[in-house]
Amino acid sequence: MSHILIIGATRGLGASLANLYASSPSNTVYGTTRSPSGPKGLNEKIVWVPNIDVSQEGVGASLVNQLGQLGVAGGMIEGKDEVRGFDIVVITAGYFATEDFTNGPKWAEQVKMYTTSSISPPFIIHSLTRAKLLPKGSKIVLVSSESGSITLRHDKEGGGNYAHHASKTALNMVGKLLSLDLKEHGVVVSIVHPGFMRTEMTKGVGFDKYWDDGGAVTPDEAAKSLIEWTEKLDISKTGEYWAPRGPRDIGTAEVTLGKNLSTPLQLPW
Repeated sequence: MSHILIIGATRGLGASLANLYASSPSNTVYGTTRSPSGPKGLNEKIVWVPNIDVSQEGVGASLVNQLGQLGVAGGMIEGKDEVRGFDIVVITAGYFATEDFTNGPKWAEQVKMYTTSSISPPFIIHSLTRAKLLPKGSKIVLVSSESGSITLRHDKEGGGNYAHHASKTALNMVGKLLSLDLKEHGVVVSIVHPGFMRTEMTKGVGFDKYWDDGGAVTPDEAAKSLIEWTEKLDISKTGEYWAPRGPRDIGTAEVTLGKNLSTPLQLPW
């Protein structure tokens, strides 16, 4: 029986992951939402952790407090059959606002992107660790993007989108550093590009025009690949940056890394 926590489970990849994990009778799935209650239309087995906003200071402490109220404990509680930690934690909450040099960067939007993507994760993981909710053998999956790879940036793509791309680069460093801190505890940290997806987020920034040519997949397809990747994860890959679906949706992969690339593909920083 696996206990799984999805940070950002109300839509897109997070919702698909929560649904797929919850479809297995042996799994108990917890999903965070910024609202007082979870959304309708998802698997009724999902246990919703309300009022969790990753853009707010104190998110880690708030998360642990809410989990405690739901009966999730970090140690053995006499006479009670309670969850004593998570086997898998996926942080997939994200925010994307486009920027270009002509119109200039946007201060508030940049702050929100950095906070959501790369500032909140270490606070969340630190709080879960201190609460003893990440036992030996736990797997942490940080959902990044190929856009966070400096090596993959190329004239073919052009500039702009400063905070989105740079916040993912920062998340990659956060994941690497967390992997060093948690390795002695036997906790795996995997940093992943889950794939270019057909989501409201990518549509909202006008990227739906690239869906077909870019090989975009549905969140359900990306979630299936990510779950398969996570099942095979072990400590040998901790702190590494991978694309479980390979190079198929990374437009600058061949021009920067060459042809005949493997799947899964380890991405360059």
